[in-house]
Amino acid sequence: MENITITDIARMCGVSATTVSRAINNNPGISRSTKEKIQEIIKEYNYVPNNSARNLKRIESDSIAVLAKGISNPYISEMIRIGGKEAEKRKYSFFFQRVDDDENELDVAIELMKEKRLKGIIFFGGLFEYDAHKLEQLGVPVVCCTIGAKSSDGKERCSSVYVDDIVESYNLIDYLCGLGHKKIAMITSPDDDESIGKLRYMGYLKALEKHQIPVDFDLIAKLKPNLDGYSIKNGYMVTKELLSSGKEFSALFVPSDYMAIGACKAIFDEGKRVPEDYSVVGYDGLEVAEYYNPSITTIRQPIKKMAEMSLEILFQEIEKGTAPKRIVFDGQLLIGQSTAKYQKN
Repeated sequence: MENITITDIARMCGVSATTVSRAINNNPGISRSTKEKIQEIIKEYNYVPNNSARNLKRIESDSIAVLAKGISNPYISEMIRIGGKEAEKRKYSFFFQRVDDDENELDVAIELMKEKRLKGIIFFGGLFEYDAHKLEQLGVPVVCCTIGAKSSDGKERCSSVYVDDIVESYNLIDYLCGLGHKKIAMITSPDDDESIGKLRYMGYLKALEKHQIPVDFDLIAKLKPNLDGYSIKNGYMVTKELLSSGKEFSALFVPSDYMAIGACKAIFDEGKRVPEDYSVVGYDGLEVAEYYNPSITTIRQPIKKMAEMSLEILFQEIEKGTAPKRIVFDGQLLIGQSTAKYQKN
């Protein structure tokens, strides 16, 4: 083969052109066997790097990015703080980008890769199944934080660091049932949602099944798609509709603390009380939920530990080529003033 190129070497070795360039420049993060295979092809075809190949090292930058799904994600500031600190410590540049609720974060990441030669990406929130072909196309380590994501082909193509939303939502509803509540309403995401809303709804259903409580679908309300996802306003508007529907319930599960605050406000505006008339539970364990009046019963996610672990795994994959991992943290039930034993009126 005459005038062999980096692309030709990459095709013969079954790797990306970037991997070939990094092997030529003796960069870390490439396995010994892959590097040896590349060197064998280079030697066999007497490949001499041209100027553009040598310049690839200069074009690449030691950069990582965090893509956060949804503008109302309550943990964004904490992830930016921790991500920037850890990146600086390891002499990496750090980029942050929001992803709108109606955008696919993988598509956004692929476009971002065209602008910046990133070494790795953290998806913060988002989907729990990703297109395998697009993950492969991305070509860099990916860690999903707060979501137990998987590849559509069933292979471990990305790491995940998360709290099991099904288990922890189950624990919340189990707690309400233990207080004597049987008519438990829930606000959940639209039917086509493939994110935390669906998982938390699954936990709700499992807990009702355990306590042999029939599912009353009239008590399951959906987020309003024209409002920010898990926002205070969405919680307020949907709860007002639930209250005006005339359906009886004694407790309400709202899948975020921000929404739970909105739900409480809607109850107060109807001249009712929390928890005397309605017990309310949220999810996330935000500081605002602790200082709201009444304080919100919720599940706390150890977001600081999850963010630190996500970054540690990402750097291990970038620098040492380690395999993707799946790390599950336990949530913590925080009992606030927004719940009480069921009192029959």
